Amino acid sequence: MGEVRKYPGKLVFGLDIGTRSVVGTVGYKTGDQFYVVAQRIREHETRAMLDGQIHDIGRVSATIMRVKTELEGIIDARLDDVCIAAAGRVLKTITVHVEMEFEEEKEITAEDIYALDSQGIEAAYEEFNRDHHSEVTFYCVGYSVVRYYMNHYVIGNLESHKARVIGVDLIATFLPEDVVDGLYKAVEQAGLAVVNLTLEPIAAIQVAIPEMYRMLNIALVDVGAGTSDISITQGGSIVAYGMIPVAGDALTEAVAQHCLVDFVTAEQVKKECGEKESVEYKDIMGLPQTAAREELLEVVKPVVESMTGQVADKIKELNGDKSVSAVFVVGGGGKIPGYTESLAGHLGIPPERVALRGEEVMQKIQFLEKETKKDSLLVTPVGICLSFYEQSNSFVFVTFNNCRIKLYDTSRLAVVDAALQADFPNESLFPRRGAALHFTVDGKSRMIRGMLGEASVITVNGSPADIHTPIHANDVIRVQESTAGADASLEINKLPEYNAVIRVEVNEKKVDLPKFASVNGQLQSGYYDIRENDRIEMLNFYTVRQIAEFMDVIIDEKINLYVNNKLADMETKVYENFSVIWTMEQPQLSDVEQYGSAAQAATYAELPDGGEEDDAGSGFGADGEAGPGGLKAAREVGKAEETKQDLSVPLEIFVNGSPVTLQGKAAYIFVDLFDFFEFDLTLHEGKRIVTKLNGRSAQYMEPLSAGDTVEIYWRDN
Repeated sequence: MGEVRKYPGKLVFGLDIGTRSVVGTVGYKTGDQFYVVAQRIREHETRAMLDGQIHDIGRVSATIMRVKTELEGIIDARLDDVCIAAAGRVLKTITVHVEMEFEEEKEITAEDIYALDSQGIEAAYEEFNRDHHSEVTFYCVGYSVVRYYMNHYVIGNLESHKARVIGVDLIATFLPEDVVDGLYKAVEQAGLAVVNLTLEPIAAIQVAIPEMYRMLNIALVDVGAGTSDISITQGGSIVAYGMIPVAGDALTEAVAQHCLVDFVTAEQVKKECGEKESVEYKDIMGLPQTAAREELLEVVKPVVESMTGQVADKIKELNGDKSVSAVFVVGGGGKIPGYTESLAGHLGIPPERVALRGEEVMQKIQFLEKETKKDSLLVTPVGICLSFYEQSNSFVFVTFNNCRIKLYDTSRLAVVDAALQADFPNESLFPRRGAALHFTVDGKSRMIRGMLGEASVITVNGSPADIHTPIHANDVIRVQESTAGADASLEINKLPEYNAVIRVEVNEKKVDLPKFASVNGQLQSGYYDIRENDRIEMLNFYTVRQIAEFMDVIIDEKINLYVNNKLADMETKVYENFSVIWTMEQPQLSDVEQYGSAAQAATYAELPDGGEEDDAGSGFGADGEAGPGGLKAAREVGKAEETKQDLSVPLEIFVNGSPVTLQGKAAYIFVDLFDFFEFDLTLHEGKRIVTKLNGRSAQYMEPLSAGDTVEIYWRDN
């Protein structure tokens, strides 16, 4: 392509390399008008292409060269660059929806939109590879944005809007490597370089359905020789592409069989039957024949019915299993009489809503060669030229980690695109976190993230780069994989629930005890490293045994133990600010200090072996049972001494599973709990009261400690 003085604009050269012919178009654009300077059509001498795919590269290249040479003679200039379109029976499309969420609302930039589109293409790659298991390599040869979303609402253009979430519906199109390579090699052998590759359905829709019509649910069918390419519009966008490998050649083959002629002769007979009442030809025996138009149309009618039925089915499939409002038909295969009426019948829409599109859609196309007739055959060739102005793209080759790969050039290629095409693991581009740590604290789930590793090391042509660095043809890209960071780790003492120490008094000296936690039922210190799925419960007490072990003190049976001036044992719980005394000697404590009241002291002195009485007495029995009279008497003794007590710190215990707080005394005995816990002590005939303390039989004058568990209930004698 280049500037030619006698033309006011840059010349664009487009090639429609079809199954039956090659159409070359040269033109330029001024304002919204496109001027076709010259156009030439040459049919393949043999069936070098089938169903839109090149089978004989050399023969197709020779046809391209003849078209190129003729056009160069007309414009008096050399043609080096060309725009082409791809199609084929194996065209695959994937429609995806992806979203991108930001930490906070921000103004959307072009870079954000590009990143969103790239995410959509990546998602389409993943879905395509998941659904299509084949040894054939497919390339993404193009994509179309159906619609954008801003905060989950449809928006025409995201740029410069403020949003927290953006999204896109996107159609990505895939073709096998051999289809694309065949097109490139045929063009290169003709001395041309591809500057833009588009899809035939996209090229046709550029001309046939202007943007103002795309709000409607319309189908475009480009009926070529080997394939029928289909596009669907709705809501202002192209929403689907598809194709079927049946088109004009199927009609030609039916004519060849009926008339007993070769394919080239049959193609000529087919064309003339649409224009003349009768057609003359010679069969393969050399005998002259004449076929009436109606006779030939009757021959191809079953093929037309089959072909339009398949097209209708594909349109419905692409349109959500329903018909469209109207259909535009372009291409030579659709010109056969009866095609549009048959398609309308299969779609269930009025015949007038299926029509050939030619001159009607070429109001902004001007042909400088006056003999050129505007018809449906020229829609796709002109559209290929126009696609150059929409996007200038093609395939480029780069080297990625010593492997040569091919990329569809969108003019915005970056390192990440090459990595994606090379199947480089996405997670290996970004810093990876070490394994997370999962555990529970007091029954609530917690998760600590692992540390981030080092980012991938990227160079382009030896210079430092990142995943967003632009790349161009023949660039050399090297990517060293990112690393994973250290696994998550945490000591118990780093938990917010962990208070540094429990402060107690041992033999009148302050002692700071490091807080303990129960991990999976085992006691652990604050320096314990939490492990995966640990069950942690925070403890706010020590036992006397644990205090002795912490202080490295050996306590034998001869040592007397007291907690808060009350008799204790090795398993007695010690909470914050409690006092502990252990001594070989009997401490100088009065009975009142030891037992909490004179009445309790007296009772302990009178009761043998810790206060047991027989079953007939008014106190507790050996099995933890008592008569209500004994309980009431004990309560009266306690109340009589109550006024002599110094009020002190409340005491919390658990009675029948519920917390109960005792208040108003310096120390408490078992019967004191009835002043704070409502229990019916009325004697019931044939029943006895059962009382237990920490799972054993209770003594009604027995001292109580914080956290004690009490059970009280009636049972049958």
